[in-house]
Amino acid sequence: MSQTTPQLQARVRAILDRARDRSNEAIDEGTLDQLQTEIERNLYEGVSREELYEGVVQALTARIEREPTYKRVAAAVVRERYCGAVFDAVLDGDWDDGPDDSRDAWDLDGYEFDRTYRETFAANIERGVDLGLLDERMTERFDLSALADALVLDRDRNLDYMAMETLTQRYFLHTNGGEPLELPQAFWMRVAMGLALEEDDPQARAVEFYEVLSKLEFTPSTPTLFHSGTAHPQLSSCYLTTVQDDLEDIFDAYKHHAVLSKWSGGLGNDWTNLRASGALIESTGVESTGVVPFLRISNDVTSAINRSGKRRGAACAYLECWHLDFPDFIDLKRNTGDERRRTPDMNTAAWVPDLFLKRVEADEQWTLFSPDEVPELHGTYGEEFEALYEEYEQQARDGELRQYETVDAADLWRETLTRLFETGHPWITFKDSCNVRSPQDHEGVINSSNLCTEITLNTSEDEHAVCNLGSVNLATHMDDGRLDREYLESTIETAMRMLDNVVDLCFYPTDEAQASNLRNRPVGLGVMGFHDALMQAEISMDSEQAIETANRWQEFVSYHALLNSSKLAAERGAYPSYEGSKWDRGLLPQDTVDRLEAERGKEIPTDREETLDWFVVREHIEEHGMRNSNTMAVAPTATISTINGTTPSIEPLYSNLYVKSNMSGEFTVVNDHLVSDLRERGLWDEEMVDRIKYHDGSIQAIDRIPQACKSLYCTAFEIDPRHQIRLTAHRQTWIDQSVSHNVFFPSTDGSLLDDVYRTAWELGLKTTYYLRTLGASQIEKSTLDMDEYGKTQHRDSEHERRADGGSAVESARTDDTDTTDSDELCTVEDPTCDACQ
Repeated sequence: MSQTTPQLQARVRAILDRARDRSNEAIDEGTLDQLQTEIERNLYEGVSREELYEGVVQALTARIEREPTYKRVAAAVVRERYCGAVFDAVLDGDWDDGPDDSRDAWDLDGYEFDRTYRETFAANIERGVDLGLLDERMTERFDLSALADALVLDRDRNLDYMAMETLTQRYFLHTNGGEPLELPQAFWMRVAMGLALEEDDPQARAVEFYEVLSKLEFTPSTPTLFHSGTAHPQLSSCYLTTVQDDLEDIFDAYKHHAVLSKWSGGLGNDWTNLRASGALIESTGVESTGVVPFLRISNDVTSAINRSGKRRGAACAYLECWHLDFPDFIDLKRNTGDERRRTPDMNTAAWVPDLFLKRVEADEQWTLFSPDEVPELHGTYGEEFEALYEEYEQQARDGELRQYETVDAADLWRETLTRLFETGHPWITFKDSCNVRSPQDHEGVINSSNLCTEITLNTSEDEHAVCNLGSVNLATHMDDGRLDREYLESTIETAMRMLDNVVDLCFYPTDEAQASNLRNRPVGLGVMGFHDALMQAEISMDSEQAIETANRWQEFVSYHALLNSSKLAAERGAYPSYEGSKWDRGLLPQDTVDRLEAERGKEIPTDREETLDWFVVREHIEEHGMRNSNTMAVAPTATISTINGTTPSIEPLYSNLYVKSNMSGEFTVVNDHLVSDLRERGLWDEEMVDRIKYHDGSIQAIDRIPQACKSLYCTAFEIDPRHQIRLTAHRQTWIDQSVSHNVFFPSTDGSLLDDVYRTAWELGLKTTYYLRTLGASQIEKSTLDMDEYGKTQHRDSEHERRADGGSAVESARTDDTDTTDSDELCTVEDPTCDACQ
């Protein structure tokens, strides 16, 4: 029995009442009584305000899996608690109550709260400038009182519990002493102001940007959210570098690596130029140790850097598959072997030319070289690469090369895929698709992608490629099951302006990054909430209609991204390296698929039909040029989609009910659309929740659920990975960079894995990202009576085959699979990778 006093009981009830009212959720008095009893059971007299709020939040979040509305009620409590902390800092401790104080942060009438919220915004912008945290122009170029009046406080309700926890823990500004400076709408306005600093009318633009941001229509990537308007506005998401085969340059690369990571950049490093192990170093007369020892140092640099004080450094090393050290490279992520030749804290990716896969298909030989003896190979692609490669092979046969090795192409491919299945690395990325379709082919070669494999930009000794990312939320642009195109068109126009502004506002950690970004001005407009939007449209992702939808929606996004970049060129001028580009030559992204097809001599079976008035875009570009060398890239968005409360990127829903772990904690995620649908059918009850939990968030084996629901709410591992690749291949038609495409692989069949990645190549994908394999369930089942539910459709065969009654997941793994890494691959969000998100 609770020993709490009437005063404390009143405080608990007041918090619950306010949370219900401010979340607009219909919770009856009886349910509130039950909640209050649960909360008071864990409280004690003299409890602190923080403990009181934490007790309320825990009680509410425990109910989310059975009633998703509680994630909005819990969010209201988190906001109330956080508002109290921000108000307290501004009001000099006036709201800092002790154990016996009955006041709470939001225990005010509406007018008082409204006024205090707005006053806090203005006061904290001024305080941020005084403390050197914010750009001085934040007070000089804006009327803070007017911007405070423009805040729409009701939009705080757009942020659910997981969003609020993520924002409060990682995104909202704090003083160096840890005092909070931002409330949710102040956060969106600060980002908007920072992106409008150099506009002709910054006040009006800030309001325009705020409207888009606060309504969750478009969200920039994490570095932009972290740093917009600050004294060190490192706003860019991704950096790509090429390391030269020179000791001084290698160690300069580590320095650049460190300073780029320091300011939140995610890195893609091209290491192919480095000579292989055993290659002769003429200056000293000794043999090289090869690429791997240098990658181990790069791994340690990555591990040592804490990006912006908020997350670990993150990098991906790229190597072409003809490099003599490539067999050692694919072992870098294994948990066995010499740890000095392993990179546990760094990602790896294979840079694969078309010729290699042609040799695999033909069951032919493949030759590995040391780059110092084939210096032109890395800088060529397509037919030129193939001709040059064959010349070097002839030189090897003629005894003109000191080092080379001939292997079966199919064996090397199988070994690469085996390592990919075991460790999740190396990611498979396609050199020729990236280069043949590049708008900037006149400026050089793309040598790698980035940390999350969606960026395809040129790099060189003098140029660190930079990209600036943000994503439109398709789910917020749905109206009665249809995509509101006029609404989305308006959002894209504002989003492209914000992204272009990032180029000029950004603090660049290296001279090479600044020179590259100002010369080429690339941006990457992406999308998120694709599966969320499909569910609203009642379209199963596992359908041909979904492929057509992905194609048409991305065509629309592309049309307006390109048109608005060209409009910005008319207003501000074309990017400096525009002349000679594919844009200048009249080639749009969809035109380049035919070029790739011709270069390969193989059909790429995707639909490139134009359904919009593309002549308008072509004529505008012909007259005014382009403001940005690249305009689109689909990033993973794992973190910003959490803030938006939608599905990540273009990915299928991971599960209908699961526990998501990230740097902000563990959160129960439930598919609101499914719950609403089942509730309308009278099927949502305690038994249904338990059955879904038992089936690891799948509904396919639950007889009570109609087939229409099962089709609509199929999840990531229930959709053929080749179908998901088709979805991306069709949208890739319209995109000038790439798509960060996770492969969800529900099998242990090596031939199927081979087919998945060959399909990706055949359909013209530029890159792939993580291979996600089935791991241990993330749904807590300790409260379930497992015998009550019996065997399940997706578990039966495995349970029957295992005499010891062990886990079906364990039995699905092959003997040489690294089970630790398999579990890691099942994490929905990798918190080391959200530079792009």
